Amino acid sequence: MSIGEALRALRTLGKGTIGGLDELRAGRDPIALFREWFEAAAASGVYLPEAMTLATATPHGLPSARMVLLKGFDERGFVFFTNYGSRKAGELDANPRAALCLHWAALQRQVRIEGAVIRVSEEESSAYFRTRPRGSRIGAWASKQSEPLDERATLEAAVARYERDYPDDNVPLPPFWGGYRVAPGRIEFWQGRANRLHDRLVYEGGQDGWRVTRLYP
Repeated sequence: MSIGEALRALRTLGKGTIGGLDELRAGRDPIALFREWFEAAAASGVYLPEAMTLATATPHGLPSARMVLLKGFDERGFVFFTNYGSRKAGELDANPRAALCLHWAALQRQVRIEGAVIRVSEEESSAYFRTRPRGSRIGAWASKQSEPLDERATLEAAVARYERDYPDDNVPLPPFWGGYRVAPGRIEFWQGRANRLHDRLVYEGGQDGWRVTRLYP
C-alpha cells in the first residue's frame, strides 16, 4: 500500500459506524448496495478490495477455505477464476455450493454471500484471460494447481517450456482453466458500530424478489 493509499484508509477508518446501516438507506437491491460498498472500499485505498474468502465443501461436508479475487459481479452473481484441476474446483464440481466473505477492516464492513455455483462460459473465461499479464497466463499453463510438486525447478522448467511454446503475447486460454459464478441466494451486510452493537442486514432471494431481515449483532 502506498503512502497515499494508507492516508486514504486512515481517513475512512470508522466511516459508517456512527450513521450505521438502516433498511431504508440499504434499499431492496443487494447487488446495488454491494456495488456501493465495493466502490467505497476501492476509493478508500484498501489493499486488494477484491480479495475474498471462498469456502467450499466436499459432498461429505468437509470444508476448506482460501483467498481468491473477485473479478466481476452483476445480478447473475459473483465471479472468480481458477484452474479446473484445483482442489477448490474439484469440490465445487462435486458439491456446487459456496460461501464468499469480503472484509474491509478500515471501513468496518463485511459482506457474506452464499449460493449455488456454475462455471462461466468459455467465452467469458477467454475474455478475462486475455486481460491478465503475459506472465500470469504462462503460469496458468505451467501450474498443475493443487497437485504434489517434487521441487520448484520442475515448475520453473514448465514455465520455460511454455515461454518457448508461446513466445509472443498470444497466449491462449488453457482448456483446464476458467471461471465460476456464485449465484447468491443469501447476502449479509455487516456494518461495525460502537460497543459492538453492529448492524446486520440479510437479503434472501425468493420468487417475489429479495426479503430483508435485520439480525442481532
